[in-house]
Amino acid sequence: MGSLKTIIFIGTYKSGSSREAIKAAEKLGYFTVVFTNNEKQLKQRKEYTDVHEMIFIDTYNFSEIKKEIIQLRLKGLEIKTIISLIDSNVHLATILCDEFCANNTSDKAVHIMENKEETRDYLKDQSYTPKFFIIKSGDEYSLKSIHKMLGYPVIVKVSNSTGSKDVLIADDKDELEKQISNLRGKYPDEALIIEEYVAGKQYLVEALVYNGKKMIAGIIEQEITKGQRFIITGYGVIAKVPKDIRVGIEKVLQSIITKLGIKSGVLHLELRRTADGWKLIEINPRISGGAMNKMLEAAFGFSLVEETLKLYLGESPSVVPKYSNYVFTQYVIVSKKGILEKVTGKGRAGRSTGVVHVYVKPKKGTILNPPLSMGHRYAYVIARGESMEEAKKLAKNAAKEIEFHLSEEESE
Repeated sequence: MGSLKTIIFIGTYKSGSSREAIKAAEKLGYFTVVFTNNEKQLKQRKEYTDVHEMIFIDTYNFSEIKKEIIQLRLKGLEIKTIISLIDSNVHLATILCDEFCANNTSDKAVHIMENKEETRDYLKDQSYTPKFFIIKSGDEYSLKSIHKMLGYPVIVKVSNSTGSKDVLIADDKDELEKQISNLRGKYPDEALIIEEYVAGKQYLVEALVYNGKKMIAGIIEQEITKGQRFIITGYGVIAKVPKDIRVGIEKVLQSIITKLGIKSGVLHLELRRTADGWKLIEINPRISGGAMNKMLEAAFGFSLVEETLKLYLGESPSVVPKYSNYVFTQYVIVSKKGILEKVTGKGRAGRSTGVVHVYVKPKKGTILNPPLSMGHRYAYVIARGESMEEAKKLAKNAAKEIEFHLSEEESE
């Protein structure tokens, strides 16, 4: 047999961008291999028809993975690229790609973007970087000097936290002390970042860089629900971006690309527009997860995961809109903990005006929690409209149809 053109994925979720990338690879005619450390995925193997080969492996064990890749090559697979759309594996995938295939993305930039401390440090002299203070593992610190530098409220986060999991707010000295000791207890070896809280509207920017040229795939307004954590529950894809917003964002993006020396790569930024100009909340070296790919497809008609794969394969990606729609995605969360008995209203939500996609994640018997991370968002509705107001209204109305019926957890 001729050699099979292959793409290796390090990890995937069951749904969302990481899974859609695998489907896109299959559609482009590649043999797809997934390395996973998730036993559940092997048990549900038949639900992953787009994965041609699934290999159970410790995805943090570099030498094991290398051995496995060599085995695949011996079997006659031609490894075209190695990619991950899962937070903690992006850098690992780039290093492996350096070794086994033509790597078209910048390894050093990915490493910096994956670590919040390094990102802040690297961009510390830029006007868009909020004031921050880093407490290294085991370091002494003075609450007085933090207050003097930052004031209150402040944001406290772990340098490798993802999906809002360990991003906390402290309104005063006592709270700050509590949050620091709480996170230090949980992550003794990690650095903590304390930074000024910046008020303003939050935007997400999906971007690609190809041969040094930046391409913005989408600018999205974020709606944040503040419970015990900051959880993003609404995303509005802006069809026609006002010039002042576009120009401001392009400037920050260009500066980051230059500073980090990104020649080719994929990234998304979270930015806040404040009275004091644009402020960078964070950067990640991949497309956003969840419904992002579907939102952009509904808004502009291209598949960002497919264009990402092309970039990784050394081909020229294109994010030129085929059309432009305002799109809003409303996520559904629960307000109390319980065991899922049934979900109602999915069909009604799907038949509602303007709705292009409805997704419900948990199955019966799952324990649902009020959100402590982005992983605790249990369903979403994507709707299109003539304006942002209309798209938002249609998505929110449809999302109200979805109801999670929970039973008390104790009654098992």
